Amino acid sequence: MPFKKLHAHINEKLASQDITTPTQFQIASIPVIKSGANTFCTAPKGSGKSTTLIITTLNKLKCEEVGTAPRAIILVKDRESAFALDEAILKYTRHSSLRVYTCDDKLHIEMLTSEIFEGVDILIATPKTMCKLLLIEGLNTTQLKIFNIEDAEFLAKSDTYTNLMSITQSIHKCQYVIYSEKINPMLKRLETQFMQYSKKVAI
Repeated sequence: MPFKKLHAHINEKLASQDITTPTQFQIASIPVIKSGANTFCTAPKGSGKSTTLIITTLNKLKCEEVGTAPRAIILVKDRESAFALDEAILKYTRHSSLRVYTCDDKLHIEMLTSEIFEGVDILIATPKTMCKLLLIEGLNTTQLKIFNIEDAEFLAKSDTYTNLMSITQSIHKCQYVIYSEKINPMLKRLETQFMQYSKKVAI
């Protein structure tokens, strides 16, 4: 069964990587995410969660740049995860107008802010850096369409969870998609916060 109803650019990039058949997780999750619902996605490692995150985000943004404010945010555990994801996304955004910016935790926050203001469609950052950007009003979230959290088990740390709460309170409205191998008690708590009435896809 091939991937269905994705932007032509995404299908082309999938084919170039010899990814022609979706995994069981992708068959179950992609239509739910495309519907616009807030979604918990839980599946074992190797199920295609990162690829799903990338292609559903690109599909949401129609593979094109718009304006200067980010329309997608991806929250990650640490700097290494951020740059690994950046490299993976590049395989799909090459030869498109989409602008991806990965926040380097080692750079001064004002440097990050000035570079973001130049225009970005997809922003990748850790919770700590995201909080700093919002604190100094260095991030415009008014155009945000989708907010992803990759490998969300890292939210089990109380300070990281607190940062997430601060971030989501600064966002008026968007779709939230959380990816993890399991739903731990801390993630379960999100059902009483911004993930209320969310859908669940579990493999």
